[in-house]
Amino acid sequence: MVFNKIKDTVSRGENIAVFVDGPNVVRKEFDLDLDELREEIEEEGNIKIAKVFLNQYASDKLIEAIVSQGFEAALGLGGEKAKESDVDVYMAVNAMESVFDDNIDKIVLVTRDTDFLPVIQKAKEHGKETILIGMEPGFSTALKNAADKVIELD
Repeated sequence: MVFNKIKDTVSRGENIAVFVDGPNVVRKEFDLDLDELREEIEEEGNIKIAKVFLNQYASDKLIEAIVSQGFEAALGLGGEKAKESDVDVYMAVNAMESVFDDNIDKIVLVTRDTDFLPVIQKAKEHGKETILIGMEPGFSTALKNAADKVIELD
């Protein structure tokens, strides 16, 4: 996986909250290496929160791999009846909590999904730097345009 920074308007070494949209980006076709992702984000500051949001289809092996790479595996609400949108809502709520946390300076979203545009907008409104990490196909142009910094994965 190659990291290409395509937009960077703000950069400081501060406290970071990272939220990974598991069903959207933790897929075989993207080959996302969470160790490399964590290292890339650590260049921006200190990771204080690092969560990968998963749905009911996440295997025990996947959960174990996520935890061993320094992330918390956050299972979406609703258990076996959870829908993809439930995972998005759970992730958005968690990200919004960080927007209002005075100990967090930067919000990192790893997603391609335009559903997280309100999170980016609210984070910026509250003085948080926003970093978006994603990949094609389907990487939302609206998200890219809204974030302070964009890192596109190849």
